[in-house]
Amino acid sequence: MSNSFSKIEITRLQKYLQQKFSNPKISLVERKEAKDSVEVTLAGEFIGTIYRDEEEGEVSYDFNMAILEMDLPVAA
Repeated sequence: MSNSFSKIEITRLQKYLQQKFSNPKISLVERKEAKDSVEVTLAGEFIGTIYRDEEEGEVSYDFNMAILEMDLPVAA
């Protein structure tokens, strides 16, 4: 039961996200310190993390994106 990402898996996930959000600037970057997750960047800026989980032969992915209140636009 391995929770680490393969290079092929990272490429497939990146293509999926680029297609899903119609944005070729989305990239996935391997993390040296944590093999069970990859960083998600948009045009080089970190926007979140995807975690890999494998349980009973089923693989799933959890995309976590933290949004700071100070980064939100001012309400009109």
